[in-house]
Amino acid sequence: MSNSKRGLWYWISAWLPVAVGVAVIAMESTDYMGAEYTTGPLRSLFEAIFGRFSNASWDLLHLVIRKSGHFLGYGLIGLAWLRAWWMTLPHSRFLHDALLAVLGTALVASADEWHQTLLPNRSGSAWDALLDCCGAITLQFVVYMYFRLMRPKRLMRAA
Repeated sequence: MSNSKRGLWYWISAWLPVAVGVAVIAMESTDYMGAEYTTGPLRSLFEAIFGRFSNASWDLLHLVIRKSGHFLGYGLIGLAWLRAWWMTLPHSRFLHDALLAVLGTALVASADEWHQTLLPNRSGSAWDALLDCCGAITLQFVVYMYFRLMRPKRLMRAA
């Protein structure tokens, strides 16, 4: 189907997941999602499930939870970007769409980290932006391997 024949709902379905992902990141990039606000509720939840943690153990686990959130959250945003480009550019190859998706993810991650430098209780980190991009690349690689092994014809569309 050519781009000119696609209706508004097609475009919305292609790009709405990206918009929702960016909106979630914007909501998480606030004062209230800083480590000092997330530690209490997360610790209560984890201790209710797994039992008590020492302060040192909790501090390390909290850091792992937050960094895993970066990796997985931006990995999912990277997949939303990949899907949107895949739907928008029907004659492109996977690698082209994946590169555009990583670029989109990097722009969102960079904007998020820059925004955090403006907040009194947050700090921006180039390392977090790099972690975000690694999440996007990793999940896109998983999708690529799935299609390569399970549905190779989907990757072979005309260039």
